[in-house]
Amino acid sequence: MSRIISTENAPAAIGPYVQAVDLGNLVFTSGQIPICPKTGQVAEDIADQTRQSLSNVKAIVEAAGLQVADIIKTTVFVKDLNDFSKVNAAYEAFFKENSAPFPARSCVEVARLPKDVQIEIEAIACRR
Repeated sequence: MSRIISTENAPAAIGPYVQAVDLGNLVFTSGQIPICPKTGQVAEDIADQTRQSLSNVKAIVEAAGLQVADIIKTTVFVKDLNDFSKVNAAYEAFFKENSAPFPARSCVEVARLPKDVQIEIEAIACRR
């Protein structure tokens, strides 16, 4: 049986979906765009957007009772792969700051993202 995960520490869904679904041993987050849940604002810089998207993922994973170290897979959607090195630097710093191993990851360029942001990140976390 699945359980819906919801937290005020991440932006509310902007469509007919939930922030995450907990299947018991796996938690699947919806894609997180870089909206600050407190202000509703989006930073201009891709590195700041990356950090905010990851912070949103972290809040959801923690609402499920897990931590960043439990994330086993991420998918990163970017508007411009020319930002790949900036995204990688922010991504690496985030996992190191959270004393977490790097998960498996895919990164793809997309034509457009909701609210015209530059990045969206989804994750799968595992309850061990």
